[in-house]
Amino acid sequence: MSETLPREQGEVTEAASIRRLTYSDLPSVISIERRSFPTPWSLAMFVLELSKPSGICLAASDGDELLGYLVCSRYDQVRHLMNVAVAPEHRRSGIARRLIGKLVEEGGGKLPFTLEVRVSNHPAIRMYERLGFRSAGVRPRYYQDNGEDALIMWLD
Repeated sequence: MSETLPREQGEVTEAASIRRLTYSDLPSVISIERRSFPTPWSLAMFVLELSKPSGICLAASDGDELLGYLVCSRYDQVRHLMNVAVAPEHRRSGIARRLIGKLVEEGGGKLPFTLEVRVSNHPAIRMYERLGFRSAGVRPRYYQDNGEDALIMWLD
């Protein structure tokens, strides 16, 4: 009988490949989404974002396993990072950082990026700050599930 040893955190990060998100990824995306957010996006929302030619939707995978994803839309002269999630069992392993790094690379430095994050999500805020995002204000009662404020962040 063979035994599979659990990977160290860094091993998953190094093994993960970053690629374009596809419609065939959506069942796994929905699974991660439901485990990640109190008000998850619907399948229709992901389909809509994937269908936008100006958007950038990325996946982090290890073989056939989807580890995380990112959805970014373009609005006029700005790119809006709308959704980023990593499967709970793979968090804090650099997956989100790699996804955002690839997003910025694909964005080509031509447009600034913006995002909203819950003011209570300190780990995400610290990660965004390490990636160069800066706070630019608050959207009061932005999140419908509990009325929490959102911190608005920008990367120029």
